[in-house]
Amino acid sequence: MLEIKHLETLTAIREAGSLQEAAEQLYVTQSALSHQLRELEARLGVSLLNRRTRPARLTTAALRILALADEVLPRVRATEKELQSLAKGESGRLYLAIDCHSCFQWLMPALDSFRKKWPDISLDLSAAFSFAPLPALIRGDLDLVITSDPQQLNGIEYTPLFRYELVAVLGSQHPLLASDFLKPEHFSAYTLITYPVSRERLDVFTQFLDHEGVEPAEIRQAELTPMIIQLVASHRGLTALPNWAVDEYLTAGWVQTRPLGPGGVWRTLYAAKRKEDMDAKYVLDFIQQAQATCFEHLHGILPANED
Repeated sequence: MLEIKHLETLTAIREAGSLQEAAEQLYVTQSALSHQLRELEARLGVSLLNRRTRPARLTTAALRILALADEVLPRVRATEKELQSLAKGESGRLYLAIDCHSCFQWLMPALDSFRKKWPDISLDLSAAFSFAPLPALIRGDLDLVITSDPQQLNGIEYTPLFRYELVAVLGSQHPLLASDFLKPEHFSAYTLITYPVSRERLDVFTQFLDHEGVEPAEIRQAELTPMIIQLVASHRGLTALPNWAVDEYLTAGWVQTRPLGPGGVWRTLYAAKRKEDMDAKYVLDFIQQAQATCFEHLHGILPANED
């Protein structure tokens, strides 16, 4: 069977023009090179050199193998280079999924900075609203997941990015603004506006309402944060969002916020990754870049180790 060394040998003979110079190019003796050729000829049942000429010429069979070499060897070299870059952590793949609608606000600047620093990394981003991202991370379909709902799974490590407060968002004239904070029972008289995901993935339920067994009067869903804010501002209902996600709307005077409960509801956002990628330089660099970007662009967040 043909091997890579055979393709390299015939390529060297073509480029050098003689067995002796080809042997020097390949760092072998001429005798060893001749033996390799005769062994290959016996294996294939064809002659590769016309030895009656001086210098020996490549036969039609050898030229056919060289056509293959011209196609295969560049791809082999390119793959070897890619593997060397992978081993050094200079190239690879970073497929991300985010488990929160409002994360785009700070994640996009982080991705832009990452692309400039790591141009050889294949980068892709998807919203994990319609599928379970952590099992996809375990399978290898994803390389990083941004989530506020860490689960204890074998082979998965979590790096905390920052802490944020989940706040109630109300229209600027809402009667509940008379309260210093909202209680779960306050929600029973109003429409709760949420993103279109299951309630098991909404912190306002899992971290607040479900503790008291309270149901809102109605649930209405909207895809985008600006749509939710417009509904709230027009007193179509109330919502609960990360404090940093409503900052610009507070400044505009469209809405106001109140804590959920006397101590507020604080959550931590995490970057989930496979343990096998713990030492991948570009993965670690992206997480560091994401953390730095968060504190450059967001207000009201805290380092993950602070209360």
